Amino acid sequence: MSAVWPVARAAVRRRRVQTLVIGVVVLLSTTMIVVALGLLAASSGPFDRAYTKQSGAQLTASYDRSKVSDTQLTEAARNAAAVAGPFAQATLELDRSSMMDSLVTVGRADPGGAVDRLNVWQGRWAAKADEIVLNRNPTDSQGRGTAKLNDTVSTAGRTFTIVGFAYSVSQSAEAWVTPEQMSALHPTSTQMLYRFTRAATNEDVAAGQKAVTAGLPSGALIGTQSYLALRAQVAGEPNTFVPFLMVFGWLGLAVAVLIVANVVSGAVVAGFKHIGVLKALGFTPMQVLTVYLGMVSIPAVVGCAGGVVLGNVLATSLLTRAFENYGAGGVGVPIWVDLAALFGVPALVALSALAPALRARSLSAAQAISAGSAPKAGRGLRVQRWLSGSRLPRPLSLGLGLPFARPGRTALTLAAVVLGVTSVTLAVGLGKSLTTYQTASSRVGAVDLAMFAGPNGAEPGGGEPAGAEPGGPGTPPGAKLSDAEDEAAIRAVPGVLSVGAFTDLEMRLAGSQADLRVSFYRGDFEQVGYRLLAGRWFDGPGEVVVSERFLRQRGLAVGDTITLQARGKSVRAQIVGKAMYNSGDEVLSNWATLGQIAPDLRANTYEINVKPGTNLDGVVQAILAKDSGLMEAEGQDAGTFVTIVLATVILLTLMLGTVAALGVFNTVILNTRERRRDLGMLKSIGMTPAQVIVMVVTSMTALGALGGLLGIPLGILAHRLVIPAMANGAQIDLPDFMLDVYPPGLLALFVLAGILIAAAGAYLPARTAARATIATVLHNE
Repeated sequence: MSAVWPVARAAVRRRRVQTLVIGVVVLLSTTMIVVALGLLAASSGPFDRAYTKQSGAQLTASYDRSKVSDTQLTEAARNAAAVAGPFAQATLELDRSSMMDSLVTVGRADPGGAVDRLNVWQGRWAAKADEIVLNRNPTDSQGRGTAKLNDTVSTAGRTFTIVGFAYSVSQSAEAWVTPEQMSALHPTSTQMLYRFTRAATNEDVAAGQKAVTAGLPSGALIGTQSYLALRAQVAGEPNTFVPFLMVFGWLGLAVAVLIVANVVSGAVVAGFKHIGVLKALGFTPMQVLTVYLGMVSIPAVVGCAGGVVLGNVLATSLLTRAFENYGAGGVGVPIWVDLAALFGVPALVALSALAPALRARSLSAAQAISAGSAPKAGRGLRVQRWLSGSRLPRPLSLGLGLPFARPGRTALTLAAVVLGVTSVTLAVGLGKSLTTYQTASSRVGAVDLAMFAGPNGAEPGGGEPAGAEPGGPGTPPGAKLSDAEDEAAIRAVPGVLSVGAFTDLEMRLAGSQADLRVSFYRGDFEQVGYRLLAGRWFDGPGEVVVSERFLRQRGLAVGDTITLQARGKSVRAQIVGKAMYNSGDEVLSNWATLGQIAPDLRANTYEINVKPGTNLDGVVQAILAKDSGLMEAEGQDAGTFVTIVLATVILLTLMLGTVAALGVFNTVILNTRERRRDLGMLKSIGMTPAQVIVMVVTSMTALGALGGLLGIPLGILAHRLVIPAMANGAQIDLPDFMLDVYPPGLLALFVLAGILIAAAGAYLPARTAARATIATVLHNE
């Protein structure tokens, strides 16, 4: 076997184009596979590890202190596997001089316990009055505020010194003080933290919640937060990318297998004499087999190693950003993914090369040396004779007949083109579905004009936003008229069809520490572009409409009731509908609900639609003439997520299109080398170089057209599978009409895409063949 390795290396160096094609194809395919499998494998792993390490709460519950006592809560908690609490809880509304607006604060004696063990990673725990510990993740690059140790925060005449930073994987609070200090803050709720024997599903957590709240007074439970909702939230971003990365990865791997099989098959056919010489020199059939497998395996292993490295870099970047908020620093691709790629991809490549290598093994020395490299007599001759009798120009008829000379090679090349067109079809459909959804969910173009009335504040004129210097740079304008006067003035402008007024208020969902932006609407809000997917619109106080993402992240459904908190007040609201928008931290409600919380607020934005043909600049000027304090607001954009996904899809499509074109490129090189005598003869009887190019390119464009026709239905099928999977990973509800994105004209372009892929791969070797002189061709023969 000592001679096998030098011969295999020599074959790799001699067949440089084939070696490069195999290496590039395997590198790109491995990269996509590693990224996809890495995201899939790690999408929940870091969160689960952090939760186990800190014994995170599987259910965080807030109770009304006026309706249930600590003794009752402790008694009911016997049904849990582990419990922490009761802890008194209050929301501290901070002064404007503080670096934060508010803090959900819990009175806790120490950071330990059976549930939600806190990691005090800087400073110490609060030990006396007027000391506070803030919740901040040590690995979070966007920690809440810019507060440092020994800084102070102020609220209602009290000043607290920050003595430490701790991290709660359960997100149970934003700050902690001593229990004695909390008593002085007059808490309104009580926090309980539970772990259950079984908590793998939402049903398990719901059963546990029912057990620990059995026997408690009605209305005592204010709100809850399940750890499954936290996990779904953190896994949303990577899980969105996994479906299409997996599809593109497997498509790339399939193309790689086809191309490798084609390369080795061509190498065997073109190297009959080489095989005969090896056997004449004493090489055994097994050694010949090893030479040809080695010729493929060397570039495959190099390409696979490079793909694993590149895939790890890309996947680690995505995972680190996705999981940093849960203390999962140093997130990377699991080792089994790297090992599977390093051993699996080269093995699959070698397996694809096994059949043609076995052919080389079975040839005897005499058969191999005496065999010619041209196709067998009569192969494809019948088709070529039929084409020669047609009225097509001779270069076209000869070109259309060439694929029939090598049906096996033609089938492999056709399959590569089919997969290339499948990728293009999937990519275009994916892009159209995403942009259509994002345009609809972001209401892009649904509102003709938006006028900003300034920040929230009392009537009229609003007020400065927290932390802003009056009159300073960037200070928003303030409306001169009252809210009612502004709306009436806008409605009176000629050409205005509808006006929807709203204001935003930052609120908290009871039981959760995440901020919510609640938009309170009045007027013609149904005309400003929101699509209702389930339920109905709000028509009374205490009713809200939310998104699918909001429901999934919190384990809620239409018809459930939530408690919203702001300005020291709470309001119970029923979810009456589900609307089409992306945010999981935004809630839509009506003006009647706002009156229960902040009746002094005015609308800060007016969304306006006008009659077709109305001059928007004229409408703006007419509105400003009545209230010069209003300002035209910027319209909605499609967001950055779609931009990122589209850029990724375009990149992957170009990669797969390039790979498919490389397969065609390799096929044309093999064909022209085998038929160099025929090309010389054709040139000797008058065929011009341009006609040679037309003949060779035509032979592949015919395959491209057929590949386009076959690849389109596969691409549409892949689109129908990938889009719902992406929607599920992104925690959104995708309407059926978002899947119908393939008009007939677009399908015709996909056929053209197959032709372009084939023509692009065929052009360069066709031009090389056309430039070869007759003397050179016949001399080499």
